[in-house]
Amino acid sequence: MKMTVFGAGYLGATHAACMAELGHEVLGVDTNRGKLAKLEAGDVPFYEPGLPEVLRRNIDQGRLNFTDSYAEAAAWAKTHFIAVGTPQKKGEFGADLSYIDAVIDELVPLLTDDAVLFGKSTVPVGTAARLTTRVSQLARDVDVEVSWNPEFLREGYAVADTLHPDRLVLGTRPGGRAEQVAREIYASLIVDGVPLLVTDLATAELVKVSANAFLATKISFINAVAEVCEAAGADIAALSDAIGRDPRIGRQFLNAGIGFGGGCLPKDIRAFMARAGELGADQALTLLREVDGINMRRRTRMVEIVRAASGTLIGSRIAVLGAAFKPGSDDVRDSPALNVAGQLQLNGAAVTVYDPHAMDNSRRLFPTLDYSTSAMEACEGADSVLVLTEWPEFVSLDPTSVSDVARGRNIIDGRYCLNRQDWESAGWTYHA
Repeated sequence: MKMTVFGAGYLGATHAACMAELGHEVLGVDTNRGKLAKLEAGDVPFYEPGLPEVLRRNIDQGRLNFTDSYAEAAAWAKTHFIAVGTPQKKGEFGADLSYIDAVIDELVPLLTDDAVLFGKSTVPVGTAARLTTRVSQLARDVDVEVSWNPEFLREGYAVADTLHPDRLVLGTRPGGRAEQVAREIYASLIVDGVPLLVTDLATAELVKVSANAFLATKISFINAVAEVCEAAGADIAALSDAIGRDPRIGRQFLNAGIGFGGGCLPKDIRAFMARAGELGADQALTLLREVDGINMRRRTRMVEIVRAASGTLIGSRIAVLGAAFKPGSDDVRDSPALNVAGQLQLNGAAVTVYDPHAMDNSRRLFPTLDYSTSAMEACEGADSVLVLTEWPEFVSLDPTSVSDVARGRNIIDGRYCLNRQDWESAGWTYHA
């Protein structure tokens, strides 16, 4: 099938490449020519394991191309995916939908055949209904159907999550063409047993934000319990393992630490709260305010731990290992690691950061921090070493080798990922 994907960022580039991998002819659309030039050359402008190979293979085989022309996109296909960003509004909790609105306003008047628009972006409930009204005003003697097909990608596993998802969700109007088109697009996945869950538009929009809100709640729950464990002298890791063996609870997302970040969970739960308030259901999601609050407190708590370990932050040399919000990604949006590094610097510490893949993004966001080219270089002369992103190379660091270059012997495990016995045996004081 011929299709377009609007947006060449993380979601759009991944979806375009993976739809081509499924055998479709895909045209990626974006107004940023610099971004398109990189993609056309087979260069993914962000770190996502496995995606460069999929991108280059499908470009070479002629199934994937890119353009900045909406006219070309409108003429190319009758199926259009919208995968642009929906960031948090500045100074507000709500989502900024201007990028989606811009696609609708520019694309729909150019359509000369009946078409189906599949929304992939995470949006507040009611967005698809609003866009349906807008599309009906803009369409010129053609039937353009708006449906919603939310994504459930994990950064670091986006290719697998697109090509082998655990479910497909489609929000559509009764009697429309979207379900038939979706079944054609995802035919090979459906044959492999992936369920296609067909809902109304509002439900499909809520599935995505509800899933993210639940995952965020699990993380903040275990971090709240970690505060109690710390006060009581209990072991949060053992507790997490014990309750995680209950199949009703599950072990995933029960890792205590400095909390969640990235471009999805923080802004999505805030937008969810904002939209609930607009609908008059703000009391239903008051728990998410505490979820967000617990998450932010973890960062402050890490600064307190470093201050207690160092005696003072003024003049202390701190090595921060990790900048991305999670391993397997170069995403530093709302990164707990960089937030902690910035707080430490504001409190008088000399902070040096190293991350294997997120250095360029970190420098753009926090240009005043110092950066190193390796973990060992970051640790040179450090009074305290912080592991704030659980990259495998940090987990497997040799404590004795770090001792040879560091000045102090404080290792602070912000992700509960290190072997405490190994570090203490090498003469380090372990904090978590």
